[in-house]
Amino acid sequence: MYWVWFRIAAAATALSGVVAGFVVNVDRAARQHEQLGDVMANYFSLFTIVTTLLSVVALAVAANWADRHPGSSPEPLGIALSLAVVSGPIFLLGIVYNALLRGLPSAIALGDSAGIALLDRYAAEVLHVVMPIYFLLDLLLAPRRRALPWWTLGVMVAYPVAWISYTMVRGERVANPDGTTPWWYPYPFLDPHMAGGYRSPLLYIAVMTAVLLGIGAMIIEVGRYRARRALRGHHPRTRNALMI
Repeated sequence: MYWVWFRIAAAATALSGVVAGFVVNVDRAARQHEQLGDVMANYFSLFTIVTTLLSVVALAVAANWADRHPGSSPEPLGIALSLAVVSGPIFLLGIVYNALLRGLPSAIALGDSAGIALLDRYAAEVLHVVMPIYFLLDLLLAPRRRALPWWTLGVMVAYPVAWISYTMVRGERVANPDGTTPWWYPYPFLDPHMAGGYRSPLLYIAVMTAVLLGIGAMIIEVGRYRARRALRGHHPRTRNALMI
């Protein structure tokens, strides 16, 4: 039962990061005289925010099921798959942020107050450090995790592909809230106007998709390894069969 509360705490922490980022964006929109509606629509279209909100739902549903069904049976396939679907993108966000974006100035350049700068840093750390660490622990240690079949790898990649499709179509149809361009893309590497065409964004998309496939395969293999190890522990005679 302790993992139920661990998941609830993780969901609450993730939600607090989204709220902190929301406050930061509202403050900046007011100071820069931007249209609040446009800023909020863009904020809730960010891959980080969409993924985090989905993770809050997945964790809450998983915790509720475990609380209502005490025992040792594996969680349902739907719950296991929902956790895997959000885990892959969260791992990717953690890798990209900590490898490429950590330390880049943002709050100072935007003239944030000390309080807003602190909230901005809190949101960044929660969404890109705390949550990836939590989901890694959940993958490795959470009891009752169900092993996923390999066909679920396609489902795990479907959400990022859907987000990319939405973002690339939407980008040309919404203006930058600061009024500088008649288009808006959440990340510079997706903006064909900055890259001189779609070749560079499509290359980035292909690379990110390949990375997500690798992360998804890792998630599935870890779950299957844990299931094999648990089965060997309970049924020693099945050891040879599992090695085939």
